[in-house]
Amino acid sequence: MTAERGRWSRRAKGRGRQASGGRAAIIVAAGLMDAVGLTAVPSPPARGELAGFVAVDGVRLRDAAGPVRFVSFNVPNLLVIEDAFGVGRPSPWRWPDAFELHDAFASLRQMGGTVTRSYVITVRRTDGDMGDFVHVRGPGDFNEEAFLAMDRMLAAANRVGVRVIVPLVDNWKWQGGAAEYAGFRNRPAEAFWTDPDVIADFKETIRYVLRRRNTVTGVRYADDPAILGWETGNELDSPPAWTREIAATIKSLDPNHLVIDGNSLRGVPAASLSEPLVDVVTTHQYPSDQPMAEQVRAAAATAAGRKPFFVGEAGFVPFDELRAVVDQVVASEAAGVLLWSLRYRNRDGGFYWHSEPNNLGRYKAFHWPGFPSGDAYDETAVMELVRQAAHAVRGLQVPPLPCPTTPPAMLPLTDVAAISWQGVAGATHYRLERAASESGPWVTVAERVREDRHPYRPLFADETATVGMPNWYRVSAVNGSGESPPSLAAGPVVPTSRVFIDEFDDLDRAAVCSPGVEIVTDNPRSVQEDLSRANLPPGGRIRYALSAGVVSVRLLAFAERADQRLDVLVDRNGTMESIPVVCEAGSEASGDYGYRVPLTVTAELEGAMAFEIAVPAGAAVQLSRLEVRETTP
Repeated sequence: MTAERGRWSRRAKGRGRQASGGRAAIIVAAGLMDAVGLTAVPSPPARGELAGFVAVDGVRLRDAAGPVRFVSFNVPNLLVIEDAFGVGRPSPWRWPDAFELHDAFASLRQMGGTVTRSYVITVRRTDGDMGDFVHVRGPGDFNEEAFLAMDRMLAAANRVGVRVIVPLVDNWKWQGGAAEYAGFRNRPAEAFWTDPDVIADFKETIRYVLRRRNTVTGVRYADDPAILGWETGNELDSPPAWTREIAATIKSLDPNHLVIDGNSLRGVPAASLSEPLVDVVTTHQYPSDQPMAEQVRAAAATAAGRKPFFVGEAGFVPFDELRAVVDQVVASEAAGVLLWSLRYRNRDGGFYWHSEPNNLGRYKAFHWPGFPSGDAYDETAVMELVRQAAHAVRGLQVPPLPCPTTPPAMLPLTDVAAISWQGVAGATHYRLERAASESGPWVTVAERVREDRHPYRPLFADETATVGMPNWYRVSAVNGSGESPPSLAAGPVVPTSRVFIDEFDDLDRAAVCSPGVEIVTDNPRSVQEDLSRANLPPGGRIRYALSAGVVSVRLLAFAERADQRLDVLVDRNGTMESIPVVCEAGSEASGDYGYRVPLTVTAELEGAMAFEIAVPAGAAVQLSRLEVRETTP
């Protein structure tokens, strides 16, 4: 992930062009028909298939089972999550849990991915919001909680059968890196490459990582076949002498794993092609003046006959250009390509999200197996392209997408306006059922509930729940191959009022809006990845008129300052009167991504039939979700 990807820009409204056509069309378009065919065969076993360590065989990679080639994704939050947004959360950082790690690796395997790449071993920053969510607190000071998370990650990789590439340090600041190591010694950032004390500190980290014994599996990292190789770092600008010294340190501690040179932004480094301690070279490909496939062809030609080569990151281009890159890799001697990037499911329901700044914010993290929310960047088409190519590059036919066999897991349920569950890898949507008792009979409430519609919000709100009576819920996962068994039932929930929810996908649920109120979709990273909000300019108002009396409202919004507020007004005999509200400002976290301040506004309305939300004079406020409690008619 480059430095440029940390700068956020605004984009115009609109979701961009739509995804390409159906499955067969994508096979033909990808140029993979001859290699893949149309006859489905069973996919390889999901467990126990890691055949020893990956080694260099001439200019190719090989394990005990044969050639190692891959088309897959980077999964940047395998080591630490930087996108754990949600109402009331003090920080977007946390460690991945067992459910999330399994979903990541199961998703990769379903698409045919056998290799992935994490982001870096993280280092404490003094100017960010990571806090203690780091691996390295200081020279020789390592965070056990971070490495327990890494233990779980490698255990999950072994169970599912996916190999992981781990970069040891970052060239950039986002999760701490070279400059932070130098800063521990009060040295300038460039000292990381030459200062003996700083280099010694980094070597101590390498020793700790490679010698660590996994608390889950009992296997030392240096002996773990789920690690494909150690990358000297992410997008480094290291001199050859530093690369040689670090490669020698890795080799002395771990003769089992490959050393991958992390100089990846300026083509294949000539010095690394002649360096015997470097096993593999890689490049990262992002938009430039030259077509991306031509960049890949040139890099592969430079490495040809000398070192194995793979594309470590590629992305932020239209589908046709990305397809050309994948085709180029499949047809060449390159070991593989890892697209940027995949985010897995969230333990709290839905997915993790991460918007990128390129092309005015059009590109976001991908979610398997592809969803309508990703149409602007061709998510479904890209996922199918990867699935076809991931099998073709290994000489395999493409199996059907497996039917979900594991039921989802309902999350604790106390409110019919906030129904969520932990989903199932490969599911495209869910069927939600309701009953008056835990044993049924069950009635379908919604047929095609999706996990991708409203990031970091409840997956469903039941506006038809029976007031004053017990409501139980269960859910089944669905895709084109079938439906899972239902989850265990969650409940009972006995609502005392009806609910009305506005997620601000549009303005259709509002009665009247003042001039200038509009739906915006720009810069979602700054508003906890909310894909669509109602922007109220200074003095702006939005009015709701309901068929029953309103008991209370709860509004989630985003402001530019913590002291901004929203007013709620009710209709008293034709006159709009302001009523008391409670306005709580959450943490805006660090300034890395220009976060807005989250606001939670609550008010009691005592049966009013109409109300307005108003922004006083000052900066605009963006409305994210409105929850209204109504009396029954």
